[in-house]
Amino acid sequence: MKVCMLVSRVPWPLEKGDKLRAYHQLRQLCKHHEVHLICLSDTSVDESALSHLRAVTPHITVFRLNRLKMFLRMGLAFLSRKPFQVHYFYEHAIARKIRVQIEEIQPDVIYCQLIRCSEYVKHLHHFRKTIDYMDALSAGQHRRALRAPWYLAPFVREEAKRLTAYEHLIFDYFEHHAIISDQDRKLIYHSQCNRINVVPNGIDADYFSRKKDSARGFELVFTGNMSYPPNIEGARRLALSILPIVKLSYPQARLLIAGATPSASVQALACEDVVVSGWLDDIRDAYNNARVFVAPMLSGSGMQNKLLEAMCMELPCVTTELAAAPLGIKHGQECLIGSSDEELADSIVSLLYNPSEASRMGEAGRQYAMQRFDWETTVRVLEDTCFNSKIS
Repeated sequence: MKVCMLVSRVPWPLEKGDKLRAYHQLRQLCKHHEVHLICLSDTSVDESALSHLRAVTPHITVFRLNRLKMFLRMGLAFLSRKPFQVHYFYEHAIARKIRVQIEEIQPDVIYCQLIRCSEYVKHLHHFRKTIDYMDALSAGQHRRALRAPWYLAPFVREEAKRLTAYEHLIFDYFEHHAIISDQDRKLIYHSQCNRINVVPNGIDADYFSRKKDSARGFELVFTGNMSYPPNIEGARRLALSILPIVKLSYPQARLLIAGATPSASVQALACEDVVVSGWLDDIRDAYNNARVFVAPMLSGSGMQNKLLEAMCMELPCVTTELAAAPLGIKHGQECLIGSSDEELADSIVSLLYNPSEASRMGEAGRQYAMQRFDWETTVRVLEDTCFNSKIS
């Protein structure tokens, strides 16, 4: 098949969840199909990133968004009911070029990742189209609004309201629909949300494999894109609230926070007991350098790739129900789950003082991830339910 894949960011390097999902789906789809990748970009694109992607598919087009026009659109967005992020990524001149390119390609399927890209293709009714919601973005914004600073909360609440309406509206423009988890599917407010196909992320278990003899310089580790508000919130909670409780029982505990573009508030966490590394060329170094992975998530949506990676690295994981539920992992089996700072701290301490149980849980987590989350399998689900199936 000819597949036209439209994404809002160039999917390399893999420092964001949407880029990781797009990249691995692209790799798998290119094994069986001719995939034309169309990328938007709000930043300059490194040639090395494009070279890496051209090794996957030679059919790549990148449209650079005009920064001045972006600011103008965001100002005018207050006169509209569409989500702010849709305005941010939509540019009329680029839309015309994309439509011309798609008409030239004549794809069998248009695969659009995230609703922020949907405006570019929603009116191309003579092509079969699939929208990948990826996450229930509206739910993530509603959760974020509950803890946002007073000066941001009104804008976050407004975006949440707009996303809720837009997720419903855009559904009927596409013949097929995908989302990352059943939990997110239930949060799309549409009478036919059961038609959305669950297409989870996968994990490269060969790549994410723990070095048994690696040094453990840290007791705790937390990873992710550290400019993403739910990760900022999680990092601050871990360093400022949970770690001090852990140190009452385990005084030598130290924390590594690893991930791209740490915000100023994350960088400010750095101290004798907390190291903020920033971007690592190989994120496995962070996992190999710690004894317990902690994801104290309070907001966000979708699937926590960081949890899958840590599980595959045989790290015992301590997390919240919000992060555990999309993966289906259970307390006491593949991870430890808590809600309060005290519960999470107690779970961490129990693992630090019980290395045999930590080892058992790490092994159970890896087995669970390997058996249920494989990129080849999940992309096959995408093909079978969204590309090859008839319109219901």
